[in-house]
Amino acid sequence: MRLVLPNPGLDLRIPNYDDLERMDKEEAGDRPKWDNKAQYILTCVGFCIGIGNVWRFPYLCQSHGGGAFLIPYLILLVLEGMPLLLLEFAIGQRLRKGSVGVWRAINPYLTGVGIASMLVSLLIGLYYNTLIAWIMWYLFNSFQDPLPWAQCPLNENRTEYVAECQESSTVDYYFYRVTLNSTTTIADSGGLHWPIVLSLLAAWTFICICYIRGIGTSGKAVYVTAILPYIVLAIFLIRGLTLKGALSGIKFLFTPDVDELIKPTTWLDAGAQVFYAFSIAWGGLISFSSYNPVHNNCMQDAVILSAITGLTSIYAATVTYTIIGFRATEKYDTCMNENIRTLLNAFDLPEDAVNQSNYDTALIHLNSSYPETVLGLGLKTCDMQKLLSEGVEGTGLAFIVFTEAITKMPGSPAWSVLFFVMLLCLGISTLFGNIEGVVVPLKDLNLLPQKWPQEALTGVTCVVAFILSLLFAQNSGLYWVTLFDNFAGSVPLLSIGLAELIAVSYIYGIDRFNEDLEFMIGKKPCIFWQASWRFISPIIILVILVFYLVTQVQEELTYLVWDPNSEVFPVLASIPYPSWINAIIFLVAGIPSLTVPTYALCRLVFVCCKKKLKSNKINLNQLS
Repeated sequence: MRLVLPNPGLDLRIPNYDDLERMDKEEAGDRPKWDNKAQYILTCVGFCIGIGNVWRFPYLCQSHGGGAFLIPYLILLVLEGMPLLLLEFAIGQRLRKGSVGVWRAINPYLTGVGIASMLVSLLIGLYYNTLIAWIMWYLFNSFQDPLPWAQCPLNENRTEYVAECQESSTVDYYFYRVTLNSTTTIADSGGLHWPIVLSLLAAWTFICICYIRGIGTSGKAVYVTAILPYIVLAIFLIRGLTLKGALSGIKFLFTPDVDELIKPTTWLDAGAQVFYAFSIAWGGLISFSSYNPVHNNCMQDAVILSAITGLTSIYAATVTYTIIGFRATEKYDTCMNENIRTLLNAFDLPEDAVNQSNYDTALIHLNSSYPETVLGLGLKTCDMQKLLSEGVEGTGLAFIVFTEAITKMPGSPAWSVLFFVMLLCLGISTLFGNIEGVVVPLKDLNLLPQKWPQEALTGVTCVVAFILSLLFAQNSGLYWVTLFDNFAGSVPLLSIGLAELIAVSYIYGIDRFNEDLEFMIGKKPCIFWQASWRFISPIIILVILVFYLVTQVQEELTYLVWDPNSEVFPVLASIPYPSWINAIIFLVAGIPSLTVPTYALCRLVFVCCKKKLKSNKINLNQLS
């Protein structure tokens, strides 16, 4: 006997199998369909494989001991990501609706799950398209030789280079000062930065054109946006392997630091990354699967997409680590050469007396003979492992590490164009799913007129989104992007994923869900899927959610700022968030997370009040 909560009227809210067969044959209704299976798979691949695969995943590997992070990531990909992926595919294909429609059909009290997914898709889409705007800016400026971030600009008098650039680096200066013109705190907006405003306008216009008719146009675009990044990554991998130090980076990636596996934060970050990697709980996957034929093998799709997502993350990380290895080797060589030059000058030695191969031996000999002199030279510590493990958080990996490496390659403008075209394709294909996760729920909630054509729905959504995303076009925009990146997709995604598992397993009913899958694909799911939906995945998500909240409460909220007047400059200064930021975090993370219980509670109050009014009306009629 399996636990299933009472759910009256379910059979009346969902189509039966005969209705599904008839709808499939007659192509009834106004829902579009995929041209072919490849178009659907490519759209899902493009949605799941995004910009985060180039910077978020490699950064997490870098922060958690290289290969040590791959172990929990792949384990949780199977136990957490794959079951939720099949659940979303199957429930969308079975009920033929978007995220709001699916959960409302299962039970009206669950409508909040779809609304929460819509809010998360909107919030993530806002800052995600800001990243695309930055990518466009860099792409526009890549058609120059030399690249504008390859050298420092001259000051106003044109007598020397800008001091801020000389104190930091050319790539840092170009990103923080030229591109974003960053303020020193999130509280200081600095007004709108017009180059980014124009880039944002171009980004939203481009997305609107590509998605103007829903999957009818975006489905064609994915043949380019989903496939091209793999080709470009292959080109960069071949080029990266020819760079000095590339193998050191790859070795670091695939050599696990076993001590990291016992740290809870490694598993927490791996669990959260699975949600990002699969785009689970965003609502887009449910909508995409609803356009499939009713007998499409969604289980096979889930396994294929899981394999592609996991392998692509490792593939992209390998490419990234060839660049990280090259960059670390360049820094190591620079550090060693400076130390060697210092020793040669201090002890008046011949030029070839000390080199990298005999540096340690020479240093030990000189230190034993002249300890006070060596101590006063201020020699730097050159540690290759430390340079490899130095994490460049978030956007810095793409806009600083890669751009710095590209400037040192022959034909750098061509490599820059290739790199940012790849990022543009990755970003756009993910935005298709985000827009789908917003437009379809808006239609299901009747917030936009039903008679409006798809073009009008897409246009209005993109215009409103552009206006809202001007928040990120301020001079403080980088800090707002970081804030949204940290909080918009963390607790809300985990909460929605947990709600989806509970809703299907214990409200819709796991037995009914098994029968649906048997009807659609011809066989019932095996014990792995059963155990994952009912026990393993919910427990994993709950543990991650609780530990995440506990660690966040215990830590002081800080963020990194570009401040030329800081004592640690050119390193980014870590400062605490202002107190009012807690209200923003609640809006970004709290409201989507609480939408599910809040909607259910409001509906319960509404239904109770309606029953009471109806009862009072009946009593009055009887008295009269």
